[in-house]
Amino acid sequence: MCQRPGAATGRQRAQQVNDKFGLIPPELGMPVLGQVSDSSRRRAIKALVLLMTFMPASYIAYRSAPWREWTADYATRTGERRSLSLNDGTELQLNTDTALDVQFDAAQRLIRLHRGEVLVDTGADPRRADEAFRPFWVQTRQGRIRALGTRFVVRRDHEVTRVQVYDGAVEVLPAHAAARQVIQAGQQLSFSAEAVQLPRPVDPHGADWARGLLVAQQMPLGEFAQELARYRPGLLRCDPAIADLRISGAFQLDNTDQVLAALPDTLPVNVVYRTRYWVSLTPA
Repeated sequence: MCQRPGAATGRQRAQQVNDKFGLIPPELGMPVLGQVSDSSRRRAIKALVLLMTFMPASYIAYRSAPWREWTADYATRTGERRSLSLNDGTELQLNTDTALDVQFDAAQRLIRLHRGEVLVDTGADPRRADEAFRPFWVQTRQGRIRALGTRFVVRRDHEVTRVQVYDGAVEVLPAHAAARQVIQAGQQLSFSAEAVQLPRPVDPHGADWARGLLVAQQMPLGEFAQELARYRPGLLRCDPAIADLRISGAFQLDNTDQVLAALPDTLPVNVVYRTRYWVSLTPA
């Protein structure tokens, strides 16, 4: 059979593109490329060329997407908590919807917190006398926290990181600022990539989630609903008309439905379930 000049070259070029990027499965790609008409073949080649043009942009998007969160060393689902013991004696408590990586090498001990919240109780670094001391760091998108022999909580909140120190001290280093701040036990602060806030007294119940408790002391109901929503899938909203009502108590995080069911007993509110995953707090 006589073959039109350039047809084989076009098919070979398309196959070379496919071999490089794996765009079409072999069992499907060869029959398609070998049997389509000339016009269809030209359209297929153009489509592959467009894909070649699109690939670099897609790769950039991949690098900037939360891929590291999806492939984290350790993660918890919504409503789940997890405990970890590291080989230096450090104990980690991962709160709901948390993802982190652990990287220990000869120079440092590093926790990369991609999302969520972690309670860190640092251990003494076991090493030989001739080995250098390895500092302990927790890194977020906003910067780094260096542990100075301590027990502390790190939480990612949108564009800021919040640190609460319960024992020892930590040093905070924002990613894009020269300023640094040492926080002592009994203090907390938030920082962005550009700035560090002044320390303020720590929330004495800020780590009670590690014991499965949400402790509220005259907490606005709107804020309480936001915190409780972190531990249940779906949507939990609070009507602005009742958002300033105050609530106090210790609430079990392992049964958020029970917590919601008890609210009308103490506050003038209704709990409205549209579905299991769409709940609203409304005025009674």
